[in-house]
Amino acid sequence: MRRGSIVQLVLLALVIGGAVTAVALLIPWLPQSASEQRDRIDFVFWFTTGICIFVFTVVATLSVYALVKFRAPPGDDRDGPPTHGNTGLEIFWTAVPAVLVTAIAIVSGIVLSENGSAGSDPLQVQVVAQQFAWSFTYQNGAAKGVTSPVLYLPVDRTVKLQILSKDVLHSFWVPEFGQKQDAVPGAVNSLVITPNKTGTYPVVCTELCGLGHALMRSQSIVMQPGAFEKWAKGHAGGGTAGGANSGQSVFIAQGCSACHTLTAAGAKGTVGPDLDKLSQEAQKAGKPLDQFVRESIVNPNAYIEPGFPKGVMPQTFASLPKAQLDALVAYLVKSAKGAK
Repeated sequence: MRRGSIVQLVLLALVIGGAVTAVALLIPWLPQSASEQRDRIDFVFWFTTGICIFVFTVVATLSVYALVKFRAPPGDDRDGPPTHGNTGLEIFWTAVPAVLVTAIAIVSGIVLSENGSAGSDPLQVQVVAQQFAWSFTYQNGAAKGVTSPVLYLPVDRTVKLQILSKDVLHSFWVPEFGQKQDAVPGAVNSLVITPNKTGTYPVVCTELCGLGHALMRSQSIVMQPGAFEKWAKGHAGGGTAGGANSGQSVFIAQGCSACHTLTAAGAKGTVGPDLDKLSQEAQKAGKPLDQFVRESIVNPNAYIEPGFPKGVMPQTFASLPKAQLDALVAYLVKSAKGAK
């Protein structure tokens, strides 16, 4: 090959490779990283992307060069000269992709193994999914026994999440943490996270789980260890963050705000009936307000408000601890009377 052709190929490769690299680097394709696991995943992503850019540049450069250099003039319908092939070139373009794919597999395997290791003393949190809310119960450490609708985590501390579902399939995802894990009824799936940046990040359900799926959101608040210890001590012994007997805390922790409107709790859900109108609904059902509210929680299909479908509200709330159920009923009754 002549020197002029080599120079042309090199210049064309620089233009194509530079353009593709600019597209890859200058556009913010991914959310910010906030965990060690996500940092490793991003390394695999960019390692693979770099290889793809290299392969694309080589193929695109040769293709464009061949189309321009060896194009047939208009009206030339002759067949090209017969070519036997090049054994050495065929071996080369088979061996190089094999090496690159093997490298991707090795790097991915190492990262997968490291991301699954929780170490000797992780903070353990039970994550419970249900239509349409998340709840987080701390299994050890200063916050042991505390249940919260928000996932509070100390920065630079490895956390092992034990994820389960009370009803249907859900999927736990915090984009900034870089990993997803399904919540499956009857099974417990683990996910290891080591947050390395303080901040507030969304907790999202990524498995279609019913009418309120789009509203099944929470937050993960990553804070300094001292602030986490202070938060944990402030709720230790109370069970539910905000107090086990706080009806509003139970209302929020059980995800009621995702589906219902209740002015007292700042809830604006529209999947289920407006709880500010509980008094009117109890009158329609012909039952005392207290009885109507309790029955609607433990047996939601006993009375269906006109305009709402049957079977949408989960029937798992009958298993709430008596103290929490009583607190929730009292809170809703008080709120309904105040909304008259």
